[in-house]
Amino acid sequence: MLKNLPSTPQEIIDWSWPSIEKYYQELEACPLDSSNVDAWLADWSSVGERIEEMYSRLAVATSTNTADKDAEARMNKFLDDIFPHALEADQGLKEKLLASQLEPKGFDIPLRNMRAEADLFRASNLPLLSEQQKLSIEYDKIFGAQTVQWEGKEITLTRLAMNFQQPDRGRREKAWRLKAERQLTDRKAVNELWKKFMDLRAKIAHNADQPSFREYTWQQKLRFDYTPEDCKSFAAAIEEVVVPAAVRICEKRKKALGLETLRPWDLVDGWYSRPTSPADAPPLKPFASVDELKSKTSLIFHHVDPALGGYFDTMLAENLTDLENRKNKAPGAYCTSYTSIRKPFVFVNAVGIHDDVMTLLHESGHAFHVFETARIPYLQQLAVPMEFAEVASMAMELLASPFLTKAEGGFYSDFEAAFARTEHLEAMVLFWPFMAVVDSFQQWVYENPMEGTNPDACDAQWGQLWDRFMPAVDWSGLEDIKVTGWHRKQHIHQVPFYYVEYGLAQLGAVQLFGNALQDQKETVSNYRKALALGATVSLPELFATAGAKFAFDADILKKAVGLMEKVVGELEARI
Repeated sequence: MLKNLPSTPQEIIDWSWPSIEKYYQELEACPLDSSNVDAWLADWSSVGERIEEMYSRLAVATSTNTADKDAEARMNKFLDDIFPHALEADQGLKEKLLASQLEPKGFDIPLRNMRAEADLFRASNLPLLSEQQKLSIEYDKIFGAQTVQWEGKEITLTRLAMNFQQPDRGRREKAWRLKAERQLTDRKAVNELWKKFMDLRAKIAHNADQPSFREYTWQQKLRFDYTPEDCKSFAAAIEEVVVPAAVRICEKRKKALGLETLRPWDLVDGWYSRPTSPADAPPLKPFASVDELKSKTSLIFHHVDPALGGYFDTMLAENLTDLENRKNKAPGAYCTSYTSIRKPFVFVNAVGIHDDVMTLLHESGHAFHVFETARIPYLQQLAVPMEFAEVASMAMELLASPFLTKAEGGFYSDFEAAFARTEHLEAMVLFWPFMAVVDSFQQWVYENPMEGTNPDACDAQWGQLWDRFMPAVDWSGLEDIKVTGWHRKQHIHQVPFYYVEYGLAQLGAVQLFGNALQDQKETVSNYRKALALGATVSLPELFATAGAKFAFDADILKKAVGLMEKVVGELEARI
């Protein structure tokens, strides 16, 4: 049993490599056999959990305040002085376990993963992986610093986006153009950063003897159950099944708004995330303060399941959230894990709109995954495939949706809730084509790295894909803004190829939604059982335990879209 491991957050953050290294040396020196392998794995997990938590806490510090120089310096120190050494030391322990030919109980999937990771590992990539993390911080700094003057005040672009849902079309256009123009002023900076990302990733793939960064990433992401060709088939199925449904939604919105053509400011943020409400629709103003957001969301989760509600209350009581938007806060939302204590941390940029509610439901689904896996003994059993991790979050949006009404302690009247749920389901339909653009763009970038390094070629490819999958909106005169859309999708820059997971997971989540319409209680029970498995079974088995099929084909999409359109019709009858 390893002794004197740090146990408090501050001790973990202050850990140094010399203090960490001695534990790895002890684990490396320990003779390994069937009598002690379980205890050895527990010790290895204890060290790894603290290193992961160290990274998570430092990452939270840099994203909650992108202007915090001390936090940035501490993160850089971690990336330079601990991260590469820890990866190398972990690699040694993986090789030791694999060489022993021992197969601990419940460790089939982790052993499979370790073999793939051992095959991919190169010590020469360690400083490059650290540099990639630093470039990600630079990306956050560019977008975190973006503000505009609006009605006499300096505000963030996230807060400016509240105006995209106003019924006054002129106001929407003014706000949309102001945001787009501000983002275009950083076009050169993002392009230069992109070249650095691409050059670095080419070196990483070359060092690992991979033909391209796509093949490197596929193995690094442990994607054993589908291929890049499956992703292309999924995109083709979306083009066949979902794009026509998306066009129908946009045509309906165009008619409701009394327009001859839809322009980007007639949709939230200029893409198909959610159509702007028609003039006679209720303005959705779910909460006036973050405290109200917290309290009402807690009530919703208690309706979904008392244990899930309890998890959320624990997060609030232990300050495991940062929900309010402000200047110098990184964009977006995420859930990370403080692994040694098996507790989550949720990060959101709430400004008082309906999307904030849905984002918190989504990230809380990830948080529940952390809670449900708390009893899993080994760190290596927690590496849940993202394709299922996103089922945890997307399904929670749908499982919680019946409880949005004030009668259930939620945010809306029955009328408003029906409207919100309609827009949510339509947004999910509209998401699949956007996901196809993002994933298809990344497939092209890394299949064609010479062109993919050229920002002008990237602009052209993004524009072609946009026109193919997103045909219902008129971008005339806004071509520069349209073709630089890839600048504003942070996944492309910071976590390449992490986007198709959302599309695959959404298909799983909609299947759970269909199950819940028949039996919500049983569906939630199956959902929790699947979450509690962590990474101890395969991806298709995780889907099956939750009550869904892991699939890419047009037939499954047709069933999903048909269900969503049917429910939308029922909800619209109540509006």
